[in-house]
Amino acid sequence: MDTQDKNQLQETRNQALYKALSERILVLDGAMGTMLQRYGFEEEDYRGERFKDWKSPVKGNNDLLSLTQPQAIEEVHRQYLEAGADILETNTFSGTTIAMADYHMEELVYELNYESAKIARKVCDEFTEQNPDKPRFVAGSIGPTNKTASLSPDVNDPGFRAITFDELRIAYKQQAEALLDGGSDILLVETIFDTLNAKAALFALDEIAEERNIRIPIMVSGTITDASGRTLSGQTAEAFLISVSHLDLLSVGFNCALGAKQLTPYLETISSNSEFFISAYPNAGLPNAFGQYDETPEQMAAQVKEYVDKNLINIIGGCCGTTPPHIKAIADLVKDYKPRKINVII
Repeated sequence: MDTQDKNQLQETRNQALYKALSERILVLDGAMGTMLQRYGFEEEDYRGERFKDWKSPVKGNNDLLSLTQPQAIEEVHRQYLEAGADILETNTFSGTTIAMADYHMEELVYELNYESAKIARKVCDEFTEQNPDKPRFVAGSIGPTNKTASLSPDVNDPGFRAITFDELRIAYKQQAEALLDGGSDILLVETIFDTLNAKAALFALDEIAEERNIRIPIMVSGTITDASGRTLSGQTAEAFLISVSHLDLLSVGFNCALGAKQLTPYLETISSNSEFFISAYPNAGLPNAFGQYDETPEQMAAQVKEYVDKNLINIIGGCCGTTPPHIKAIADLVKDYKPRKINVII
C-alpha cells in the first residue's frame, strides 16, 4: 500500500470514528496489566525463546509480551471487544526509549509499538467485519514515561531535570510513528502527570501530521493524583485543559489514580469548558491496603451512571483493576444514553 492509499485509509477511519462519536457514547477497553497478571507469567515467559539470554531481567515489561506472548495480548483484546468495547488500547504504555532503557531494550521500541498495534488492528478488523454497523478502533497508547520534565527528582537540586523537552519529543515521535504504521486509528497520550511531558508528545504528533499530511485523532488523558484535585505537576483540571487545548484534539479527559465517584467533579469542570469530546476511564475504585481493587462491575457502573445522567462524557472505559465484566457493565449502561453534544466538523 503506497503513502496515498494509507492516508486515504486513515481518513476513511477518521470519518467512521467521528460518525460513531456523534451517534453514541463509545466504550474504551479496561486494564491490560490487570488481565496479564492473571496469566502468572514468570521471567522465562517474558523472555520467550528470542530473549532467553537477555543481559538483564525483563519480568514486568508488559510491552515485551507483544513479542513473546502475542497470543495472550490478542486474547485480552478479544475479551474486551466481546464485552462491548469500541476502542482498544495498544499494549504500549511504556513503549518509549526512555522507559525501555530500564530493560536495555531501546532498540526494540519501533518493533514493540508496530507489532502491538498490528495485534489490536487484527482483532478490531475481525469484529468490525462481523458487525460493520459497530466499527472498532485502535488507540495507540502513549504513556507518560518514567521521567518528568517539570520536576526535579533531586530534593537537593530543585533546578535539575532528568529529561529535556527535546529528548521527550524525539522519543514520543518514534513511538507514535510505529503506532501509526502498525494500524492505529487514534493516538492516546495518557495518564499525564506532567503536562510538559504531554506537550512534548503533542508537539511530536503535530510534526508527524504535518510531515505525513494526515489528520491524526488525538486523545489526551490526564491523571488527578489525589484529593488535592491537581496533577502531580500541580495543575488543576481547568489549567490542564487550557494547557493542552492549543491543538485540535479528538478528546480530553482523565484516567487512573481515582475511582469513578472521585473523578466526577473534574469531569464536570472540563466538560463545561471544552469543545472537545470528553473521555474518562477511572480505576475500579481506590486500592485497598494490598494495592488491589475491590469495586465490582455493578458498583462501578452505578457510579458511571452519574456521568451519563449529567451528560458529561463521550468516551468511557476503565483503568487499573477493571476487567471485561467491568467493561460489559459499563457498555450495557451507556448504550441507552445519548453522547454529550459538541459542534463537530467531520
